[in-house]
Amino acid sequence: MNALKHVTFAADLALAPLDAGGAEPVGWQALADDHAVIRIVDAIDRALDAQDWKRARSYFAERVTAYFSSLSGQPAANIASDDLIGAWAGNLKGSKTSLHLRTNHLVVLEADTATVVSNGYAWNRMEGNGDPLWEVWGTYEHHLTRSAAGWKVDGFTFRMTHERGNPWVKATPGQ
Repeated sequence: MNALKHVTFAADLALAPLDAGGAEPVGWQALADDHAVIRIVDAIDRALDAQDWKRARSYFAERVTAYFSSLSGQPAANIASDDLIGAWAGNLKGSKTSLHLRTNHLVVLEADTATVVSNGYAWNRMEGNGDPLWEVWGTYEHHLTRSAAGWKVDGFTFRMTHERGNPWVKATPGQ
């Protein structure tokens, strides 16, 4: 299995575009870091949709600067990551399901920090008050810092570009 990982990694490196507008990683470590931070931001989505709050929390530093004003109307705040995960767990539970998708990652690496910008789509589904769906599109920006424990998210922004569906589904926690 380990040999397969090395072959896959080498193939990824060989097939990487020669010119991605100056955004391509340089060297093995940069490619590994690029891959690691993309995996983390994607894994957050998978953990949310699985309602696996312990796993979701594992990707964050102790505190995170969260900025969701286009979605919630609240200003940016530096909060305990446990509080962020707790808020998500309180909303996305039981009868409320979600699907989060992310694509077109752009990674900027600077020493022991990384920024990942990506396009995102999410829907929430819950029966009980008309149309059971609410959908949202926008851009995500994750800031990560490398520590002894690996890469951890310490900044998280979502900028909504469009939404449709039943606002009741968005605003009402699952049961």
